[in-house]
Amino acid sequence: MSVDSTAVALGVLAVALAWPVPLLLARAKWPAAAPVLALALWQSIAFAGGISMIGSLLLAGLEPFGDDLASRVSSAAESLFAGPLPPDVSLLHTFFLSAAVLLTAHLLLNLALTSVRSRRQRHRHMELLRLLSSPLPDEPATRIIDHPAPAAYCLPGARSVTVLSEGMIELLRPDELEAVIAHERAHLRQKHHLLLDAFRSWKRALPWFPIATRAQDAVALLVEMLADDAARHTSGDAVLADAIRIVDSTGSAGAALGAPKDPRTPEQRRTALLAREERLTTGYRPVGTGLRLLVVIAIVLLVIVPPVLVLTS
Repeated sequence: MSVDSTAVALGVLAVALAWPVPLLLARAKWPAAAPVLALALWQSIAFAGGISMIGSLLLAGLEPFGDDLASRVSSAAESLFAGPLPPDVSLLHTFFLSAAVLLTAHLLLNLALTSVRSRRQRHRHMELLRLLSSPLPDEPATRIIDHPAPAAYCLPGARSVTVLSEGMIELLRPDELEAVIAHERAHLRQKHHLLLDAFRSWKRALPWFPIATRAQDAVALLVEMLADDAARHTSGDAVLADAIRIVDSTGSAGAALGAPKDPRTPEQRRTALLAREERLTTGYRPVGTGLRLLVVIAIVLLVIVPPVLVLTS
């Protein structure tokens, strides 16, 4: 059996984007200085990795059906419904083609289920908040729960809210409380929950891929850094660092109040906490122009090259 050279190239790219590339990016230091750029790179890796995996299997499976993608798809569809199959079609071709279809369906179904499940959980939680909380005076988008355990989180939705406990209000100084509210509102304003849902669904779909776990953890930290950047402009680095230390060190309290479950382990939360505190207290080395340009070029190539290879084969 001959294998399409483009299918082989896409397969090699898929393997690279599923293992060594995400491992190297997860260990890099520069994303803390450029979280927006790093998030764009993670998304492009996820997109290119998915297209490469599916495209490689699809082209390998369709190889006996024609000379270009359009004719191959048309011929395969005709053979499926009217027959017969071309004489060169083997069991391996059938396996590749079936794997491409099943993998595509699996990824899309996981994305849809994760999105629906998250919306339902947020809706149920919002209903509970209406019963168990009251609005902060002059701040209707901020709800207060009468509970001594310190907790703070945001809840996206048609009417997004920031939730604080009485314990958190008593624990923080007014400027620290303002920093926490600014941080949570940045999550809501920048729609971080949509990005997190996408990477969470990817991990559920491909839990055995290093990129899935690495990507979810890295993206979760990067969106926290983005929210920090929005809050630090008004609160200052020192105040925000103190507030982060207090809020994150009591992360288990939020769960006791029914807050959205944090999928990270305690060790992961501590690691993320230390990274955010270090970023605010000791600073970071700015990303050089050369590195920024290389990352932008990599993002563009990852978004463009795999789909072009598939469509022009």
